[in-house]
Amino acid sequence: MPIRILAVGKKHESWVADGISRYEKRLKKPFVDEWVYLPHSSREGLVARQDESERIISRLSASEYVILLDERGKMIDSPALSRLILKPLEASMNVTIIIGGAYGVDVTVHQRADFVWSLSPLVFPHQLVRLILVEQLYRAQEIAAGGPYHHE
Repeated sequence: MPIRILAVGKKHESWVADGISRYEKRLKKPFVDEWVYLPHSSREGLVARQDESERIISRLSASEYVILLDERGKMIDSPALSRLILKPLEASMNVTIIIGGAYGVDVTVHQRADFVWSLSPLVFPHQLVRLILVEQLYRAQEIAAGGPYHHE
């Protein structure tokens, strides 16, 4: 099964789709990704966060490994990310990565996550996060394979 990415929002905008496609063409099993888009809530603020979080939780099974992207999560380097993703894949677990909506996710999603990952203390636009994520999946794949893409 591919690494599933649950993203709140619309499909990739054209300026980011080209970059994502560039890295996705290079992904090989088990690092192949699959995008699932969940629509933004029609509400705002905390109500939107709760609505979107309920839809995210409804898409998760108890047996999968869940990584939540959140700027308040733990920052790790690329080799650690490679190990983090590879471990559940080698145990034949499904891996899902969550990109929440503009208002974030509620406590239920945080509690369900096996790992909460911060790309940076900076806040990025969701479209840019998507591109960074796919590049990091490719980098994780190359680190796991001992490829030349990542230099230490």
